[in-house]
Amino acid sequence: MVRKLCLMLALAAPAPLAAQEGGDGVTFRLGVGPKSSPEYFGAEDNALGVAGSFKLERLQFGDLSVGGERTGLGFGGSLRFVKERSADDYSELSGLEDIDPSLELGGGLRFTQPGFEMFANLRYGVIGHESLVGELGGDVIYRPTSQITLSAGPRVLWGSDDYAQTYFGVTDAESGASGLDAFEAGGGILSQGIEAEATYDFNDTWGVTGKIRYDQLRDAAADSPITQSEDQLTGSLLVTRKITLGF
Repeated sequence: MVRKLCLMLALAAPAPLAAQEGGDGVTFRLGVGPKSSPEYFGAEDNALGVAGSFKLERLQFGDLSVGGERTGLGFGGSLRFVKERSADDYSELSGLEDIDPSLELGGGLRFTQPGFEMFANLRYGVIGHESLVGELGGDVIYRPTSQITLSAGPRVLWGSDDYAQTYFGVTDAESGASGLDAFEAGGGILSQGIEAEATYDFNDTWGVTGKIRYDQLRDAAADSPITQSEDQLTGSLLVTRKITLGF
């Protein structure tokens, strides 16, 4: 499946052109590959699936310019997809309501220097949970060669009351059906952890990115009767392709 998706990326877009890079146009990087992540927030076991990524590298339209090799304070977009949670798939969740998949969109501030980067993002669930999620983080960045980039740094996830209740709360009705204690999950800091990433660029177009992230649930997320483990580990290996479109 991963090979088919990579082939579709290669056939669907033209190879980047030097002339396009210098004029009006957009450059972005798509990625696809296997991912291992917790079966649901608070699960003890992981599930293997397919992950995708999208990164806007440059947008130039007249006087409007976004991205590129810049340092200092800037603005960037943020996106996250959260898979569905079905009680039918996990015996320990029997009696809980199913949760639809969610798409979070937003943006935030980013401060970049050659050796490090810090960011603060705020997203809203435009599809699915319809609540707010914030994320703070930073990375130390090391480039031993022109083809290899290594980075690692802390991550903190904040969720609103509605977000926390969606994924960690247990209503009275659910408590009666599941046998779990009723629990009202309040918003706040829900996890903290660290993320490490390694990128190897085969050339200017193709690359591969490996990423591993450890999160420790805390406060309402850790106290929830839904949570089987406070330790959450996610890993992925994505093949990426840079695409440049001129206009």
